[in-house]
Amino acid sequence: MAFLQANVYSNVLEMEVSLNIILPQKTEKKIGTATSGHSTDVPVLYLLHGMGGNHSVWERRTSIERYVSDLGLAVIMPSTDLAWYTDTTYDMPYWTFIAEELPVICHELFPQLTKKREKTFAAGLSMGGYGALKLGLAKSEHFAAVASLSGAVDLAGRTDDLLSIKGKNYWEGIFGPMEQIQGSVNDPMFLLEQLVKSGKEAPKIFLCCGEEDPLLYANKTMAQALAGHGIEYTLETGPGNHDWIFWDQWIQRVLDWLPIESKEKA
Repeated sequence: MAFLQANVYSNVLEMEVSLNIILPQKTEKKIGTATSGHSTDVPVLYLLHGMGGNHSVWERRTSIERYVSDLGLAVIMPSTDLAWYTDTTYDMPYWTFIAEELPVICHELFPQLTKKREKTFAAGLSMGGYGALKLGLAKSEHFAAVASLSGAVDLAGRTDDLLSIKGKNYWEGIFGPMEQIQGSVNDPMFLLEQLVKSGKEAPKIFLCCGEEDPLLYANKTMAQALAGHGIEYTLETGPGNHDWIFWDQWIQRVLDWLPIESKEKA
């Protein structure tokens, strides 16, 4: 595998943005770390960080590079600050960056990446789990599968939980008036309803959460909503809290779950 660190300019954000990238590379080693490389149509996973993290945190807190070494999978890890994968009310369009501009930048810099929906995936933890699900619901034409680890996936229904993390001014800087989150483009439940009404094909959805995690109820609520709309999903829970011990373990489960063609042929 090749591990790259990039600083790119975002025309949407009008600022430099940092990315970490893992790319398949053919290597021959004698210590059990040989990997296979691909030069075209490489499947890609956009892997999103949570609050307090950035583009480096998945690489630093887990063994993600080792976990994908035999999968022929590229992993894109962008930094999106504390903006909740949203076009904020303070005029920073992070949603437009992550959903529209970032894939264009990545395909320009790494032309071996696939442009096929069936080989494009998103995943994330906590805030990033919200972002990954949002990508899957709002941009279903681009993603075959999305996974949310301990995601804040019932955002509008649990605004009291948000206020226990940061103050009202912060949240309204991101989303606008908190009472208006529900039924807006930042509400995953609303996005789910819109996707169903559109008749578009939904991505496969994976939800996981620790049984001691405060967000467990939110994930169960989202699972019930997906089931009610007939959307294919998987909900799995296990021992654990809202921490990297859980996420390091469960990102491996997510990678097993992803419908990666090269993995199926291995």
